[in-house]
Parts: sequence; structure tokens; C-alpha cells
Amino acid sequence: MAIFAQEVLTSRVGILRLFQILFTCIAFSLAAHRGGYTFEYGDYCMITWCGCFAATLLILLFEGFQISGRVPLSWGDLTATVAALATLMTLAASILYPVYSLQRTCHHGTCKEIRGYRIGSTVASCLAFIAYAAEVAATKPRPGEVRAYMTTIPGFLKVMETFMAGIIFAVLAERPFLYERYNALQWCVAVYAICFILSAVAILLAIGACTGRLCVPFDRYLSMCNLFSVLAYITATIIWPVYCFHKKYGTPHRPSQCQRVGMCDWDQQMVVAVLTAVNLITYIADLIHSGRLVFVHQ
Repeated sequence: MAIFAQEVLTSRVGILRLFQILFTCIAFSLAAHRGGYTFEYGDYCMITWCGCFAATLLILLFEGFQISGRVPLSWGDLTATVAALATLMTLAASILYPVYSLQRTCHHGTCKEIRGYRIGSTVASCLAFIAYAAEVAATKPRPGEVRAYMTTIPGFLKVMETFMAGIIFAVLAERPFLYERYNALQWCVAVYAICFILSAVAILLAIGACTGRLCVPFDRYLSMCNLFSVLAYITATIIWPVYCFHKKYGTPHRPSQCQRVGMCDWDQQMVVAVLTAVNLITYIADLIHSGRLVFVHQ
């Protein structure tokens, strides 16, 4: 008969995971009961809370019943990746849910009740974000300590790079005509895709414990990918705003009709421009940290 290891729940990381399960469960339960999620990005918030709840619960069960040691993966890299991704996803949900669900003021009783549920979901989502961020900080190796690659700062940056690129893809998938007008903008999309693949491959190699099977050392592979990504993102950071906001190619100022329709094409272009700049900074930080990283090939 399988026995659950109680020390999994009493450790510092285990306690944080219990809080993660609690807060994500509260967030999606309140939204599903009365808060609602049919507005813009509401589905994303529900998927985030439910997905993080399920993933964290599975991790606790696998570790509690000591199944994690039988999984042919680097368990430390896997759990660190889940925590990093959940941190970013719950942060986004904690921003998007109140922005799109609490826009309108209300005065009658039913509306106030629904608004209360939405505020409750927002608070629970923020607490879940704090719990996931605390796990990322708790598993981060101290100076001189050697741990799994995904627990390091470059590992977290890899997750952040893919997450940012995923948001860019989601924005462009809704409005493909934003980049189909000019070849230069299509080059930017190619940059996002290629760099996303390179970062995702690095994450998968770490999780699959395959870092030692490359024809080059893993740290050299990371440095080459990061250098290419920095150079490529520099071009995209320059080209995208020029072809979207310069008066010769696009619209320099936000159109007045955007105030009536919410997120318009101009806003989406600005989101992509900002995320491109943020991802460039992330890749630069990754390049700097990867150059002095020491980790174990598992």
C-alpha cells in the first residue's frame, strides 16, 4: 500500500504549494460561481487558475507518493519550470481579470455581489502569484551552490522569454494583418518564432536531462542561442515600431475610435512593441548570466 510522505507537505516548498493550491482553487471557484469569465481574457484567467491548480496538485501527489523518482525526467528542472511559468501566468491573470471585469461601476445589489466575487478572485490570484514567486525564490541556488539549471536565474529567464513570445503570438494570431502588410514586419514575426523555438528547446533539454547529449557543451549552446536572439531582437525592436508608428508606414498617434472599442489595432501593435523591448532586455540579461553559470549536467 502506497504511503504518503508527510514531510512533502511540511517542508518550506511544500507549504508554499499548499497555499498555491488553495488560492488558485479560490480564484477559479469564485469566478465560476458568480464572478464570471465571459469577458475579454476571462477564459485565459480561468485556464491559468485551473491549470496551475492541477499542475501543483499533481506535483505534490507525485512527490508525496514518491513517484517523482521514477519519472524519466529531471524532476528539479520540471518543478522549477512549472513554478516559473505559473508565476508569470498568475501575474498576468491578476492584472487582466480586474482590468476587464471591474471596468464598470454598479449600484444595485446583484451587481455589487458579482463585483465582490470578482474582487475576491483577483485577491486570490494575487496571493497565488506571491506563493509561486516565493517558490521560485526559495528554490533559487545560493552563490556557489549547484542545482538544476531551471532553478537558476537563466532558467527563469528562459521561461520568461517563451512566455513573452507566447503573448506576442496570441496578439498577432487575432490580427494577422498587422504584420502581413510589410516584409519587414514578417521578419519580426520570424524573429519571435525562431527565438521562441531556441528557448523552448533549451528548456526541454534541461527537463529531459539531455543537456549532455548535444554535440557542443550545453553552456556554449546557451551562449550561442542567446547571442543570436539578442542580435535578432535588436532588429525587431527597431523595425516593428518604425513600420507600425512612423507616419510613412503606419499611424503615429492612437486613433480616437480606440477609446470606444477598447483594444484596437493600434493598441495591439503597441503591446507587441513593448513586449519586444522587454524580451530584448530579458535576452540581454540571460546572455550576461549564462556566461558565468555553473550547473550540473544531470
